Amino acid sequence: MTQIIAGLIAGLVFGIGLAVSGMTDPAVVLGFLDVAGAWNPALAFVLAGAVIVTFIGYRVVLKRPAPVLAPRFSLPAATAIDRELVGGAALFGIGWGLAGYCPGPAIASLAALNRGTLVFVIALLIGMAAVRFVRSTRARPATS
Repeated sequence: MTQIIAGLIAGLVFGIGLAVSGMTDPAVVLGFLDVAGAWNPALAFVLAGAVIVTFIGYRVVLKRPAPVLAPRFSLPAATAIDRELVGGAALFGIGWGLAGYCPGPAIASLAALNRGTLVFVIALLIGMAAVRFVRSTRARPATS
C-alpha cells in the first residue's frame, strides 16, 4: 500500500509540474517545436531543469543499495540502438510534432475533458496495443 500511495503522490507531483510548465498546452509545445517560425523557447528551460534534476538525482539515488520502497532498482537492461528504438523515437517525434502532446502531458490533460486530447490518448493506446500484438506474433515460434 505504501508503494501505491508513493506512486500516486509522485504522479500527482509530475502532473502538476506538467501543467505548471505549460507542457499540457499543445499550443505551447508546438510553439517550442516551431524553430523555423514563431519559436517559443520557454520549454527549453523546462527541459534543462528536467535534465539537471535527473542528472543529479540518479547520481544521489543510485549510491543507495536499494530504493526506499522496493527490494531493488528496476533499471533498463537494453543498451542497443536498434531499428525498433529509432523507429519508435521517430514515431514519438512525429506524433509530438503533429499533436503537441507526448504521453505524460496528454494523460495529465485528460482532466480538461478536451475532445482532441481524448482522441490522442485513444490513438496512443491503440498504437501501444498494436506494438504488443506485433511483438507477440514475432515471438511465437513458427509451426509447420
